[in-house]
Amino acid sequence: MKKIVIVSNRLPLKVEKNEQSIVFSPTSGGLATGLKSVHESGNALWIGWPGVPKEELEAAQLDEVKASLGDMNFKPVHLDQEQVEDFYLGLSNKSIWPLFHYFKQNVVFDDNQWEAYKQVNEQFAQAVVEEVQPGDTVWVHDYQLLLVPDLIRQKIQDVTIGFFLHIPFPSFEIFRIFPKRQEVLRGLMGADLIGFHTYDYQRHFVSSVKRILHLEVNFNTINDRGREVIVNTFPMGIDTEKFEAVSKEHDEKHPSDFSEMRKQFTSHRAQSNGKLILSIDRLDYTKGILNRIEAFELFLKRYPAYHEKIRLVMVIVPSRSEVSHYKALKKKTDESIGRVNGMYSTVNWTPIWYYYRSFDFDDLIDLYKGCEVAMVTPLRDGMNLVAKEFLATKLDSKGVLILSELAGASKELHHALLVNPFDTFALSEAIHEAVEMSEEEQIERNRPMRERIRRYDVHEWSKRFMEELNRIADRAPEEHTVRIRTKQKEQLIQAFKASKERLLLLDYDGTLTGFHVNHQKAIPSAEVLSILQKLSEDPATHIAVISGRPPDFLEKHFGHLPIDLIAEHGHLTRLKGGAEWKEKNMSSDEWIAHVLPVMQQFADNTPGTFVEVKKNALVWHYRKTDPELGIIKSEELKTTLRSMVSNEVHLMNGDKIIEVVSSSVNKGTASIERYNSSSYDFVLAAGDDVTDEDMFTYLPSSSVSIKVGAKATAAQYRVSDYNAMIDFLGELARAL
Repeated sequence: MKKIVIVSNRLPLKVEKNEQSIVFSPTSGGLATGLKSVHESGNALWIGWPGVPKEELEAAQLDEVKASLGDMNFKPVHLDQEQVEDFYLGLSNKSIWPLFHYFKQNVVFDDNQWEAYKQVNEQFAQAVVEEVQPGDTVWVHDYQLLLVPDLIRQKIQDVTIGFFLHIPFPSFEIFRIFPKRQEVLRGLMGADLIGFHTYDYQRHFVSSVKRILHLEVNFNTINDRGREVIVNTFPMGIDTEKFEAVSKEHDEKHPSDFSEMRKQFTSHRAQSNGKLILSIDRLDYTKGILNRIEAFELFLKRYPAYHEKIRLVMVIVPSRSEVSHYKALKKKTDESIGRVNGMYSTVNWTPIWYYYRSFDFDDLIDLYKGCEVAMVTPLRDGMNLVAKEFLATKLDSKGVLILSELAGASKELHHALLVNPFDTFALSEAIHEAVEMSEEEQIERNRPMRERIRRYDVHEWSKRFMEELNRIADRAPEEHTVRIRTKQKEQLIQAFKASKERLLLLDYDGTLTGFHVNHQKAIPSAEVLSILQKLSEDPATHIAVISGRPPDFLEKHFGHLPIDLIAEHGHLTRLKGGAEWKEKNMSSDEWIAHVLPVMQQFADNTPGTFVEVKKNALVWHYRKTDPELGIIKSEELKTTLRSMVSNEVHLMNGDKIIEVVSSSVNKGTASIERYNSSSYDFVLAAGDDVTDEDMFTYLPSSSVSIKVGAKATAAQYRVSDYNAMIDFLGELARAL
């Protein structure tokens, strides 16, 4: 039975140390609730930090924590205090958090904190690798662990990895500011499925992937080095059933400070049609707390008739109180509330009730049920579950939700009073509209929103994400194509070893190396050169690198190896031990003089593109231009060229390239020529591009053909990406 591994910065329980023992107490956050069913579904493990710095626990206590958590299917990742400071309080919350919430003025980037962030992400990835086997599923969560998916992928290929971001993903123009933007995107590209709360966040992410990594995107599918990464929207919900059940049972058995104070206001507001307005947030500059106070103050100024009839119940839960931005926010909040109360309070009335503390669940229900209006107006928020919780407690569908259009929840709860949280006047008007709204309109607005949060709750959220992740895991390539796993690998290695004379035909770009924005920098690694050297030292093994690259490139990087080099898709060949390149006879190359000016004109009119002139081909590269512009111009160029070229010329659409080449020679004809040059009893051809399909179809069916990546193919076998292909070649070399 395959294992499911959940990975989050914090475990869904808190580990505390007292004088006698270690105490474990569960937490009740949205993530803990949503993933409870996944965690308890069977063969599942949850990996995360237990919440206590490693230095505070003795060796025996560390063992006790590990054993106790293991009994509950949890695995701790222990962090010391310095790591907590640099990784969590530092890079995560001083750099990523403000940037992703559009507070670029609050971003503090420190190289040492980035190194700590990488180190902790590596710890989490290693903890996962120690537990998973091929075929298992991993679900990684949130902005603290952005690098983990690719770190796992580097260590173990055959696992299915999901990632969910619980905060906004910013627009490209904001995200590009981050100094390590490429590293972050590369980290996420290790996942098979990446989830966001809203389509806006998904769209921003895809835009950054296209513009920074220059990857091909088709709708919600990213093609990364032959792998397909799915990006989708999964808006997170709440445990609606729990909120409704507790609301039904709610009575005065659970009195709180708030309920006692509310009693004092009840008789007065019954006579005056007064209302209580709820504002509840964690202390954070993204929540729009000061804007809300300012809007309420403006409301009191513009509508004096509501004095002594309206109260703002402001609950602020302490958070990161030692961080300078949060200290400053707390000070400004206290001053603002004091100013409003000082200006408008009377003997019998204080306009703002202020609580700076957390509330337990029953008291939270008390707050939701006791207030007629909720102001949920963050300046930017991933989802904001408070809006959904408030609605869930309104069993009679009465009440008014004022909701920021910059919160993810606004995409679902569009019957709320949607406001721009930066528009103080509009916020004050929304308060007025809310307190004046009839019960009929409240019910009309709230019923469809309550139906939504009941239908798509937190359990449905996790269920749908896991269903999509399982669909990806079970996704089978074409029926005739077999993914090379352990069993197939062993069979192929055995056939390779048993053969007497072997031929390996290897594409270059996308097969032996990844793609690069500057194609001249996509050079073979030392590992690849070492593997080819070792394979070629065996007298029974013949290797040919067959590429669309020009001969000077192949000569420069592979010329020292005793292997065949085939350039420009078969037009030029340099055999092992030879010094000269031999050119295939072609009918004519006059077409180059006609096509080159057209391609050059497109390059001149499309910044970031250029034309590569080969001896027998022309290539228009558009990897470095704006991705949308590149797609548009590539279609225009193809349409133009099709009207110009004859049957003697072949037009090929590659990875961010348009190539025009003679159709009389291709990789298929070149590979057949190599095959016929000796009596090979083991032939292997590998490639990632459409040009490599000629090899797969021209060679005899007894050959081993391997497609690198997820594109449609005529090959017999498939590997996920060039890293997997290199690993496989390394195993062949070791088998010798």
